Amino acid sequence: MKRVAIIGGGISGLSAAYTIEEKRRSGAPVEYLLFESSPRLGGVLVTDRVDGCLVEAGPDSFLTEKPWAADLCGKIGLGDQLIGSNDFERKTYIVARGKLVVMPDGLMFMVPTKIMPTVFSPLFSWRTKMRMAAEWFHPPRKASADETVAEMVERHYGAEMVDLLADPLLSGVYGGEASQLSVRAVLARFADMEAKYGSLGRAMLAARKKMGAAANAPAWPLFTSLKDGMQQMVDALVARLDANALKTSSPAQSVIPQENGWTVSAGYQSDHFDAVIIATPTHAASAVLQEANEDLSRNLAEIKYSSSVTVTLGYDENVRRSLPPGFGFLIPRSAGHRMLAATFVHNKFPHRAPENRAIVRCFLGGARDEQILESSEEEILAIVRRELRQIIALDTEPLFARVYKWKSAMAQYSVGHLERLQRIESLRQKLPGLALAGNGYNGIGVPDCVRSGAEAATKILAEMGMWSAA
Repeated sequence: MKRVAIIGGGISGLSAAYTIEEKRRSGAPVEYLLFESSPRLGGVLVTDRVDGCLVEAGPDSFLTEKPWAADLCGKIGLGDQLIGSNDFERKTYIVARGKLVVMPDGLMFMVPTKIMPTVFSPLFSWRTKMRMAAEWFHPPRKASADETVAEMVERHYGAEMVDLLADPLLSGVYGGEASQLSVRAVLARFADMEAKYGSLGRAMLAARKKMGAAANAPAWPLFTSLKDGMQQMVDALVARLDANALKTSSPAQSVIPQENGWTVSAGYQSDHFDAVIIATPTHAASAVLQEANEDLSRNLAEIKYSSSVTVTLGYDENVRRSLPPGFGFLIPRSAGHRMLAATFVHNKFPHRAPENRAIVRCFLGGARDEQILESSEEEILAIVRRELRQIIALDTEPLFARVYKWKSAMAQYSVGHLERLQRIESLRQKLPGLALAGNGYNGIGVPDCVRSGAEAATKILAEMGMWSAA
């Protein structure tokens, strides 16, 4: 019987455990033991119910175009529980010059693909609009080295585009700065488009034409979630795992390679395993691998993380009627607020709240504001309420408020990230029976983590001769 240790009980670790559990149930001679340092499983996937409203503490959904999370939901019996975002109401605002300005139609991420909506938008200056027009004539360019997102976007559209769109969009996804994040790691598609077409706008239109054959098919919603919240995925996964194999409140201190496997030390006990999957943030992986390989540990530690705070406020039907239509707004750093963004949850996912309730979800923190974690809940609520009053004139006392702090939760893919991953993989290959998973490597979203955990488990099973390409 082969034994596999899984370090980390977030969605990556649970996906790895599920992959092994399925193989075990099919008769393969393998078992696993999962170690999680906290009292609960699921990591940042936490769903609460307050005053008839569904409140997400962490991610409220995942990108529909990435299939791995939805596929897993289908396998664990949640296929009929998947729901899409209310894209008929999809409208996003940018806080510019002290007011909400709607993002013009035709923007694909930050690339304009329609001329007239952009020309008439009050969001951009005429100088930036001229840059957008000139961008259509950029010649193909293949970068000789990695660069930041800010450098690429500024080269195409100017500094205003970085400030108003690139930075706010990336702070919402990565909690990072466009001036620090790697184009190749974060926007690889853009780097490829620039190399082939030069103009990102022409590249986007070419991609849209290729999709023309599917133009009559029903459009998929941008975001997908679950009827009872993202924790529903965690609960369904845990229910399909061996309860005796799940060790919560059990932090692993070290994993040490032996001649015939690995020794895992957790608490006051050590145990022997044939293989180890480390599915934690890379700084935690670095710590447990310190004795196994100092070079690998050092490279893992070099991947930085940012922290975040989510604040959910519930209001009555009067506030619901007074709020703007759409999904919410993004706040550029230049606007001078500590909030990064806000989502009108009752518009994005109407079933999250009764018709007489409004849910406003606010985001703070990120790479530039780590100190927000040191603030008390009362101080954070005061900041959020003050800024909502300034931005959308919302001064009503909320019916409820929830504050969630997530320390070092969002990996930062800085310049040189892909080269660092190559070094990590080269060093990992020198340690047979070790696999790495999590949001620190090739994607930070829920689908990326699901894929990462499943691939790590598949890799280990293949090394044991229990998995084939077929």
